Amino acid sequence: MGKLSIPAAVADFLRYLDTERNASAHTIKAYREDLQSLVGYLGSDQAGADVTRVLTTKALRQYLAWLHGQQYSARTIARRLAAVRSFCRFLFMRGVIAENPTRPLRAPKLPRRLPRFLPEEDIARLLDLPSADTWLGIRDRALLETLYSTGVRVSELVSLNVDDLDLHEGFVRVRGKRKRERLAILGSAACRALGRWLAIRQERLQKLCGDTQALFLNKNNTRLSVRSVGRILERYLVRCGADAHATPHTLRHSFATHLLDRGADIRSVQELLGHRNLSATQIYTHLTPGRLLAGYRRSHPRS
Repeated sequence: MGKLSIPAAVADFLRYLDTERNASAHTIKAYREDLQSLVGYLGSDQAGADVTRVLTTKALRQYLAWLHGQQYSARTIARRLAAVRSFCRFLFMRGVIAENPTRPLRAPKLPRRLPRFLPEEDIARLLDLPSADTWLGIRDRALLETLYSTGVRVSELVSLNVDDLDLHEGFVRVRGKRKRERLAILGSAACRALGRWLAIRQERLQKLCGDTQALFLNKNNTRLSVRSVGRILERYLVRCGADAHATPHTLRHSFATHLLDRGADIRSVQELLGHRNLSATQIYTHLTPGRLLAGYRRSHPRS
């Protein structure tokens, strides 16, 4: 095998993520940006050299020390190290390097952050705000109801197509991370809001001669973007006086927290969120001390 430079190896890795791992465009972009940080640190001389000579544990320790020196946050350093780990595992798996130089490396300890969520009364005010007299209000009501009813990620929301919906049964097919599919549940309020939006959506497409399968459309009758959903939510949060720092992901956290507060089984919530591991869902139990206390008093023989 001839000499393989770091940039060429990174390009091979990104192609692997796309073609073999079915990673999303967002995931590939994140890996590209994190690995470009390593390439930039190495400089043209080292980056152009063979990976077997450049990718050593010592060199990667020096890279992590440099990140600390540049005052990057522990979370950013941990994310960039995770990207380098995946990159090196790929090179080891392909036989490019004889051993994985990231094995001895330790990620910085991260402070445990509890996810932000909105109280049920704030959610109720938020969902009641969009006007039923304009097509934008009808769309926004359907969009917000779907976010909260299903707990989907905003990237999953904007990827939805009309034929993903089954309003009769109350389900929507969601394409999650690594293009894994799952069914999410639509509550009755979400189904009603979506029914009204579908009628308006069809009228707009016929009037403007549009043709798209995207469920949620912008003013140009093209698929709504992740950034646009964030801006829409921000406007309504300001109007209802809720947490102005909330994001579409906050509605996902609220969905999970409210389900657990009302007695849902944590494994059911795991399935609805599309988490592969229960540990990713267990963080929400830290947000529901009242429920935990009630369960303890109800169940423990010496409570």
